[in-house]
Amino acid sequence: MSDAAMQDYGPLSGAEVHRVMGIRVTPLNKRRWQNFKRNRRGYWSAIIFMIVFVLSLFAELIANDKPLMVSYGGELKFPVLFVYTDEEFGGFLPTEAEYREDFMREALSEGDNWALWPLVEYDYRTPKAEGPFPQAPTAENWLGTDDQGRDVIARVIYGYRLSVLFGIMLTILSTIIGVCAGAVQGYYGGWLDLIAQRFIEIWEGMPFFFIILIFSALFVPGFWTLLFILLLFSWTALVAVVRAEFLRARNFDYVRAARALGVGNGVIMFKHLLPNAMVATITFMPFILTGAITSLTALDLLGLGLPPGSPSLGELLAQGKANLQAPWLGITGFVVISFMLTLVMFMAEAVRDAFDPRKSFA
Repeated sequence: MSDAAMQDYGPLSGAEVHRVMGIRVTPLNKRRWQNFKRNRRGYWSAIIFMIVFVLSLFAELIANDKPLMVSYGGELKFPVLFVYTDEEFGGFLPTEAEYREDFMREALSEGDNWALWPLVEYDYRTPKAEGPFPQAPTAENWLGTDDQGRDVIARVIYGYRLSVLFGIMLTILSTIIGVCAGAVQGYYGGWLDLIAQRFIEIWEGMPFFFIILIFSALFVPGFWTLLFILLLFSWTALVAVVRAEFLRARNFDYVRAARALGVGNGVIMFKHLLPNAMVATITFMPFILTGAITSLTALDLLGLGLPPGSPSLGELLAQGKANLQAPWLGITGFVVISFMLTLVMFMAEAVRDAFDPRKSFA
């Protein structure tokens, strides 16, 4: 960083511009972090989003039809982690024990035996035995059941995790491919850039939903299949901004000097030019995450997404549409998705403010 740039941020000690807990805290990054915290709505949205997401990563410990811990015959067992047969609990079957059955509950409550259950005693696949379905919210099923008798809150917890993980993976992969494509186009320019731009224009004009229908007919829809299909159409989101940054900076004096010194093109692109393009890239990433989550939800709502039975928020909306007499289904799906997307959008606004050079922290 130049001396003039250092003067803009006031005197800082040498320790402040070196590594702190493995992160390089420069005056510029310090100002960005201050701007991010200054946007209180985005800052607290990021905290809430991370807390809820981390909790959803341990969904098996929050909602499960197996006990977290069992003491049987003086021996501790962990059914949530390991498989135990019915015979190990005094039964006659060599198959895995069904802990929700009356026989098993009695066996785990006799004498000194006990079982520690999770907060929600249902897995996202566990149906209730008694119908009819869907059932309204009760003390046992806080958000009711769907039309197959499965607990809604359990499906929401697992569905939230699935949606966010899908969105994060699609965002990361799209960013990597888009940044590489834009960097190559902008740095080399010429015929390569011209041909690549025409290809992207044609590719972006292809009918997305028709291709989804074709793939759904050819392949069994699944997590990785959908990730691949959506990746085919989402990687172009960052190409334009990265290309523009490389076109602007490829003839700067420091780039020409690096070429004159014999520095390779790859080093110039990814060590000297890419950091300039990362500002726009990081700013756009939360919006790509929002689009990824929305796309997965829309495909599940239309029946073109994850396989039946998957913990999908889009499928919950579809059930609410098909069961208007059970308003808790549609309301729950709408509130959860709105909550998730609102937090991400507020985070995106805070990130945009953090990287905006016109904003300064007073």
